[in-house]
Amino acid sequence: MYNRVVITGMGVVSPNGIGLADFEQALREGRSGIRFIPRLEELKFACRIGGIPQNFESACGEYFNNYRQQSFLSETIRYAAVAAVDAWRDAGLSIPSDEEPPDWNSGTVFGCGISDMEVIANEVVPTVNAGKVRRLGTRVVERVMGSGTSARLGGILGLGNQVTSNSSACSTGSEAVAEAAWKIRIGLAKRMVAGGAEGASPYTWSGFDSMRVLARKFNDDPEKGSRPMSASAGGFVPGAGSAALVLEDLETAKARGAKIYAEVLGVMVNSGGHRNGGSMTAPNPEGVQRCIRGAIADAGIEAGEIDAVNGHLTATFADPHEVKNWSAALERGPESFPWINSTKSMIGHCLGATGAIETVASVLELDRGFLHPSVNCEDPHPELEAFSDRVVRECMETPELKTIAKACFGFGDVNSCLILRKAVTGDQ
Repeated sequence: MYNRVVITGMGVVSPNGIGLADFEQALREGRSGIRFIPRLEELKFACRIGGIPQNFESACGEYFNNYRQQSFLSETIRYAAVAAVDAWRDAGLSIPSDEEPPDWNSGTVFGCGISDMEVIANEVVPTVNAGKVRRLGTRVVERVMGSGTSARLGGILGLGNQVTSNSSACSTGSEAVAEAAWKIRIGLAKRMVAGGAEGASPYTWSGFDSMRVLARKFNDDPEKGSRPMSASAGGFVPGAGSAALVLEDLETAKARGAKIYAEVLGVMVNSGGHRNGGSMTAPNPEGVQRCIRGAIADAGIEAGEIDAVNGHLTATFADPHEVKNWSAALERGPESFPWINSTKSMIGHCLGATGAIETVASVLELDRGFLHPSVNCEDPHPELEAFSDRVVRECMETPELKTIAKACFGFGDVNSCLILRKAVTGDQ
């Protein structure tokens, strides 16, 4: 018998809001966090807009003892630390002192898409090329290693269970939730912090610009740049940030009287194997559909019980294919299709953080009873015209909302899907 897994805390550092209250308000308002980035113009990027958390430096001052402590951390790790500490506190848990023993029942799966390129490009490479290796100092490894994020969170929160960083491109954040949920289900942990983070760096974004998959037609009107499901979509807008969720087994959460936002009812992670049209940059449609169906089967529900879909929906050529895959997997045509929206329309594509940020958005929608708009979709893609009426264009109050499917489909033909259900009376 598996343990039930619930979400008891959340934290977010998003381009359109830092902290749950600001993020929720931005979602309801359809407020964009996408801005013109002068540095991208200086570097002659075709895409010169991006989603970067605003005023982060002042917002994160309380999380670190002094500036010197912050300087030891990469931007990715600082984003993750703020989100995770907020989530931990939101769950009603206290930050342990260094003298307290590890919490052997709590751990983390917290990933990123690409290791911190700013540190590598601006410090490691120039210093090594100049023959001054000793000047790198003793802290550079922890700032660039793939597991640096989870390792730092393990120290801040005193985690004694599994502490690991995953990396599966755009699927990283939601995959982390799935992996953490399984750990709790089978009784190997009582509590896990799950999430993803990604720093803002032109060195990270440059390859995508070179591939010509970034938006380049809206440099003069940044907030219009991210256009999922739109006929005028011209590529994704790069973004950065982090989100964290505290997952617990239901009995542990109830025993300490924790607030329960939602239940992680079903999870699935798979790959299309680069077959049947799948590749490094395109998903195998059968893999996508199997992932969705697998999550629903794991949840023990029927496809008709899905009230809404928070899609991956990047504002690229893949959007029509994704919606059709949802339709096929759910066996629900336009006339019975669930509501669908894209958080990326307001924040861009935050790479390794995107699944975590969008999962927080989905849980807020369940808990507060609303669906946020997909902005910039006034001109639906011709192949999606039949589904147009199911796209959320204005904030909707939906107290009847019970179940949301959240999925991410990443580079490398990797997929993850979560089925989230609103907390019910008796679980608190």
